Amino acid sequence: MPRILAPLLSAATYARWLHLVIGLVFVGVVLMVYPGVEGWSSGELLARAVPVDAALLGLAALVPAMRRAEGVQARLLLVPDREQDIAVESARGWADRRRTAAWLVGRVVLGGLVGGASVLVPAAAFDLVARPEQAVFGLRTGGAGGAGWAPLLAPVLLFALGWLVVWAGRLQLAMAVRLLGPSPAERLAAAELRAERLLERNLLARELHDSIGHALTVTVLQAGAAREVGDPAFAAKALEVIEETGRRAMDDLERTLALLRDPGDPGGQGTSGVPGRGADGDQDARERPGIDRLPALFETARAAGSPVEARVDVPSGALPGVLSREGYRIVQEGVTNALKYASGEPISIRIAVRDGSLELRCANALRPQSARSHGGSPRRGGKGLRGIRERAVLLGGEAAAGAESGEWVMTVRVPLRLGG
Repeated sequence: MPRILAPLLSAATYARWLHLVIGLVFVGVVLMVYPGVEGWSSGELLARAVPVDAALLGLAALVPAMRRAEGVQARLLLVPDREQDIAVESARGWADRRRTAAWLVGRVVLGGLVGGASVLVPAAAFDLVARPEQAVFGLRTGGAGGAGWAPLLAPVLLFALGWLVVWAGRLQLAMAVRLLGPSPAERLAAAELRAERLLERNLLARELHDSIGHALTVTVLQAGAAREVGDPAFAAKALEVIEETGRRAMDDLERTLALLRDPGDPGGQGTSGVPGRGADGDQDARERPGIDRLPALFETARAAGSPVEARVDVPSGALPGVLSREGYRIVQEGVTNALKYASGEPISIRIAVRDGSLELRCANALRPQSARSHGGSPRRGGKGLRGIRERAVLLGGEAAAGAESGEWVMTVRVPLRLGG
């Protein structure tokens, strides 16, 4: 019983009822203006009014803003489960206008039927209670002697009207989702926007992971070494490295926050239009480090106790900006992994441009206990390596990492033409 009565008591049902009755108002206005209601039979009124109604609705659908207005009203009164199922955008083409015209015609037809029933059924129910001996829907109750049961039909009629409104409201909502919902072009645009936002979030996550993770690794190693050694001069040097690393991490964090504030300018363009410069001429916080900043990264690793032997064979200006920046992050993650899993072991870096591709190789000796405890692959599946692979794939390249002859080796190859 509650399942039968619940829809009749729902606020959504009455909001949809109001939406349906508005369709009847349009029909009534048209009938009053043309062709009029005096002296015409029902059939003649329908024959003359329907073409006029359809023509007026078709003309209204040509106005782009009509689709938006109908969408807003449908969202408000039809109470959809998800508001995004009904678009609130103006018509963008003839396909949208045709769908809007079909919606307007369907809405007015359904609204006219339900609105008419909403007027006639309560009147009939009143007659059944107040004048049971009179005709009801063209049928007589049987005079005074047979009119005792007639009032019992009144609640049945009202109950039927209630469920007519419930089903008509649901049908109206389904029509709105189908005809006012996002068009294929709008759905494609929304999907592209979601993909762009996902890429932006992934970029920010990788930037934070690489820069902050590297800074924390160096800081922990330096602090631990200073405590173990106990030499004041070494401790002072360690604090200096920690300070410098912290400053760089703060710069990276500021760049990331700048991207969050203005994600539409990922290339580091300031408002002045000059890369790396803001409107006031100061250095833009979003200027990301490139291959030319690697020597400072290597010095930080050396200060953390891991010897770095690097060979960078990249002609000046040979790398596109995006490839230089991504290359720096890839090498940074490789060095961070070496410091984290094999602190104190030598790190070998090779960077070169060959056959139209940028090739990067980062290797360090594996500690025997680390290799045994992790089955020879202590870093497989980490977030850092996954981020490196994602960077390489987005640039049209490939990345691989694993244990080789007692070393942990990471290799990345990215084509220059796709890197631009």
